[in-house]
Formats: sequence, C-alpha cells, structure tokens
Amino acid sequence: MNISLPESLKAFVDEQVRHRGYGTSSEYVRELIRRDQDRLRLRNLLLTGASSAPSAPVNEAYFDGLREHVRSTARAGGKPSRKA
Repeated sequence: MNISLPESLKAFVDEQVRHRGYGTSSEYVRELIRRDQDRLRLRNLLLTGASSAPSAPVNEAYFDGLREHVRSTARAGGKPSRKA
C-alpha cells in the first residue's frame, strides 16, 4: 500500500519517526492504525454498556471483592477470570 501525503504531513510523520523512536514511517502509521482500532473497540464496548440493562450499583464491598479476587489469582500464578 502506498500513501501520498502533502509535504507538511510528510514532514510531521518524519519528525515523529525521528523523535518517538520508530524505525520507519510505516511503523508509525501501523501504530496509529492500531491505536485507532483500540479506540473503536473501546467505543463499541462503551456503547454496548450504555445500551445494556442497568445492573445493581457497585459499592465498596464489590471493589474489595474484586481486588481480593485479583490478589488471590496472582498468588496462585494464574490469570484472572472475567468473573469477579
């Protein structure tokens, strides 16, 4: 894939490559695309959550239980499950 940029954008990309440690302009563009994909995934998750049915409010006890679940999983050397 080839992308044509006006000189001002090309200069900006070249500067980002130099100052932000990318090896090539392609690496920089790939990173921007990945970030955009992440942003879209997050947006979709937020929209899904916003359109879902309300759940019980969370309180301090909920977060305490969640923290304990993560701690006990970490002690066991495992990966936390999605259920808390």
